[in-house]
Amino acid sequence: MTLIRSLARPMLSSMFVAGGIDEIRNAAALAPAARPVTQRVAPLIESRIPTAVPLPSDTAGWVRADGALKVAAGLALATGHFPRVASLLLIGSLVPTTLTGHPFWKETDQQAKVQQRQQFFKNVSMAGGLLIAAVDVEPSARERVEIAARRVKRKVQRDS
Repeated sequence: MTLIRSLARPMLSSMFVAGGIDEIRNAAALAPAARPVTQRVAPLIESRIPTAVPLPSDTAGWVRADGALKVAAGLALATGHFPRVASLLLIGSLVPTTLTGHPFWKETDQQAKVQQRQQFFKNVSMAGGLLIAAVDVEPSARERVEIAARRVKRKVQRDS
């Protein structure tokens, strides 16, 4: 299972790291689509964060902050550092990104609607993978010792 985690976590996080880098680099171009969400979400965040913490002052700044969060949480997930927290942060970032970036229900062009719907449900699928990662619990040190002891016991019984 450890091998699977060490392969699956970077695979799952790759989209967030790459997407986060793109958001940081292209924040100004992405800002118009993000504005409806940042206008709703920014005041909620600002009301819960101490005033001493510097927060973005415009939509492009919020897009860059979201990109930085995706890169940091994606790298944390990929490397197995705080994977459950990283997964939850990525889900929190993915929801507004999905709603603003892929509103297929607003599309009138059928081809554009199909493409947006595919991207929307790809993100829903990614959120499902992140939920699995968020509840995935690696064996504790005690559990690893118990597993190893059972293996040794079985080996000894086979060899005797």
